[in-house]
Amino acid sequence: MSLLDTRVPAVVLRIDRNPFHHGTLGAVRSLGRAGVEVHVVAESAGPHARSRFVTATHAPPPPGASPDEFAAVLRRLAARIARPAVLIPMDDASAIAVSRLRSELADGYLLPDQPADLAERVADKAELATVCERLGVPHPVTLVPENAAQAAAFAWQLGLPVVAKWSRPWRVPVGTGLRSTQVVRSADEAQALFRRTEEAGSRLLLQAFLPPGQDRDWFFHGYADSGGVVRGGGPGRKQRAWPAGAGLTTVGRWTPNPEVQAQAERLVSALGYRGVFDLDFRRDGAGAYHLLDFNPRPGAQFRLFADTAGVDVVRALHLDLTHRAVPDGSPLPGRDFVVENYAPLTALRPRRRRELAWHARDDLVPGLALWALWCRHAVRRLSERRPAPEVRIVRQTGAPTYRNDDERASNF
Repeated sequence: MSLLDTRVPAVVLRIDRNPFHHGTLGAVRSLGRAGVEVHVVAESAGPHARSRFVTATHAPPPPGASPDEFAAVLRRLAARIARPAVLIPMDDASAIAVSRLRSELADGYLLPDQPADLAERVADKAELATVCERLGVPHPVTLVPENAAQAAAFAWQLGLPVVAKWSRPWRVPVGTGLRSTQVVRSADEAQALFRRTEEAGSRLLLQAFLPPGQDRDWFFHGYADSGGVVRGGGPGRKQRAWPAGAGLTTVGRWTPNPEVQAQAERLVSALGYRGVFDLDFRRDGAGAYHLLDFNPRPGAQFRLFADTAGVDVVRALHLDLTHRAVPDGSPLPGRDFVVENYAPLTALRPRRRRELAWHARDDLVPGLALWALWCRHAVRRLSERRPAPEVRIVRQTGAPTYRNDDERASNF
């Protein structure tokens, strides 16, 4: 008999176009293995679409969709499924949109009950700084410049290098070269970034730089149930990241940390947050854990925290929203999670208590699809970075010379 109510389907939603989002596949497998009918609303090009646990894949709302268009896509799917489903947003943009549209989607979907603006408030990096200050949660000193000159002044004030973030990273357009977070090493860099504010679609903020180091980067995943009790997750240590020191977790380990756990539970309780969440912390030299990010949805490595009862944050969500008790499983400290395309050598080392992001013995095709897609991606990125080859031509009487193939082509 399944732990979950298999009469209630699930809809995994992601409007971010990243085909390498392994968290989507993790959600599909977690629910599908329990016998739940899983629908995916996302681009079908990713390896997740090849999982044997996917019932059907559906086109997501178009880029820049209005709230009405977003709601229409989900209402059409609800009509097709013809019974209430648990809706699981997997990226910030979809989590915020669903939170805003909760009342409009309530007839077709089961959703946590929380204030409509809370997901957006905690996901906004500038708003999060204000929330942390109000609640007394350690957070890097954060300044929000109003003009380019002030951006330069704040960079000097905080002490270079500083961390630059766009307050609403889900609005950063693809293909602009802008990153949601980056280290800025000069006042000129800070000014140049500020001048791209309109292009980025949200405010630039500058934060004091907390240097990375061994045992300094931590995360906490959890599900706050209808009563506010945190279930289905735990504290983890980021062992490797991409990009190093500031990126996604490529190797993580479930590691007991009472201070991180207490801080996460206190924050969620004070906010009245309900639903799945993913928090990032960095410990400073004095031992204080600073909250860097609050993601109002499952983190991509959430499967790290599958306990002895088989419960993770996605299963806890489904159980709670279908009015089933969430079993009190025991933690499994020392368990690892590895993302193979970013940490292939680590993935090849045999280890008993480990889960891979892509490869699974009971669902082989997504792992094979990943490597085909990843190789094409790597070749494309290398070709974009490679400079145009110089053409060396021996000058003959009346024969032109060219700096590269592009110049040669322009003369034909």
